[in-house]
Amino acid sequence: MMQNIEIIYQDDDIVAVNKSSGIIVISDQRADESKTLVGMLKKQLNQKIWAVHRIDRDATGVLVFAKNAESHRNISVQFENSKVYKKYIALLSGVLEENEGTINKPILISGRKVSIDITGKESITNFKVLERFKSYTLVEAMPLTSRRRQIRAHFWSLGHPLAIDAEYGVADPIMLSGLKRKYKSKAGEDEKPLISRLTLHAKALTLTLLSSGKEKTFEAPLPKDFELTLKQLKKYAR
Repeated sequence: MMQNIEIIYQDDDIVAVNKSSGIIVISDQRADESKTLVGMLKKQLNQKIWAVHRIDRDATGVLVFAKNAESHRNISVQFENSKVYKKYIALLSGVLEENEGTINKPILISGRKVSIDITGKESITNFKVLERFKSYTLVEAMPLTSRRRQIRAHFWSLGHPLAIDAEYGVADPIMLSGLKRKYKSKAGEDEKPLISRLTLHAKALTLTLLSSGKEKTFEAPLPKDFELTLKQLKKYAR
């Protein structure tokens, strides 16, 4: 059964959604469009829509789509001119020492590979630390440019990749047994991970509406697995 996409906001020009983990945004050579976010949303709304940006398959949070060609052009220009403001929540590996800062390192995209490279395009991410734990750091990241995998590559370049990121760090899930001393699993049950996917969430996005010319912010709460992980980190990994 096809799942319904959670709609945060819509008008005649745009639709903002809260993306779940595990869904690719637009079709590539390996994905059937009906199983992508664009395909599912087209069917749900029964109309054509345009993707104007994307987030990683295993990330969650706010995504905005255009409902017509004029809106698509308008939002694309806002992105190109850095007039779209985005906030992400990321759980990083290790303890980041700086309370806040700016990562200004060029990113080179070559096929499926994304790397920090002097020949790449200018890429800037502001960040501030929200909370520190024994082996992790929770940050708010504000990318000023919109490069593919920008946040992931930038924090990797500081030596603090996302807590779970097979591409730039480790793919191992976060388990309660790794945080809680003297952890005991329930008899006959395998332990389930607290979280087992990319620890990145698109928290908020602000853009200017075509209809009114006014700025509007769309927000998405942290998903349950991310919330549960933070709850257990606060309890056992101070």
